[in-house]
Amino acid sequence: MVDVLVSGGWMMIPIMGCSLIAVTVVFERLFFFRTIQDVSHINDMINLIRQEKLSDALAINEQVSHPTLRVLAAGILGQPDHTAKAMETAGIEEITTMRRGLPILDTIITLAPLLGLLGTIIGMIDSFAIMSESGIGQPHAVTGGIAEALICTAAGIGVAVVTLVPYNYFLARIEWATTAMEQWATKAEMAFEKAATRKDT
Repeated sequence: MVDVLVSGGWMMIPIMGCSLIAVTVVFERLFFFRTIQDVSHINDMINLIRQEKLSDALAINEQVSHPTLRVLAAGILGQPDHTAKAMETAGIEEITTMRRGLPILDTIITLAPLLGLLGTIIGMIDSFAIMSESGIGQPHAVTGGIAEALICTAAGIGVAVVTLVPYNYFLARIEWATTAMEQWATKAEMAFEKAATRKDT
């Protein structure tokens, strides 16, 4: 395997660099999304808001790191006039955090095949240069350049394909998390309104 990569020429270096960066980002994002799967604390926070125990609700946010909890905490701190706006602002910040690293994956998906294509062109140029100097008297040298071109192309496309799958998965997770966050924020807003109605009566 190493021999095959080496035979791909020097353009394999940036392609492998893209591969290592993609793997790093993918594992970091997988760990991040795994940490926000538990929603039990969100239910607890909503129940405390309904009971008007806002200090206890904020305590949950301090104990557990979760984007939705931070959004709800912003709503509590924005009471009574800026609840919705505070949660909306916090939600935008949390979504930005969720998307961290995805522009890198998007760039690699586009860049890796282009690097492979560039390697292909360089390999073909070398092959034709050998043919122009020695004709077809050195077929192994010519085919070596073509092999280099094909390896670069395959490597670039392979990196892009492997990166595309987790990239789309992360986009789907962000969409799901955003929808869930909006639903929890709506529930919290309704809880705030009910608490305010009880105070008025």
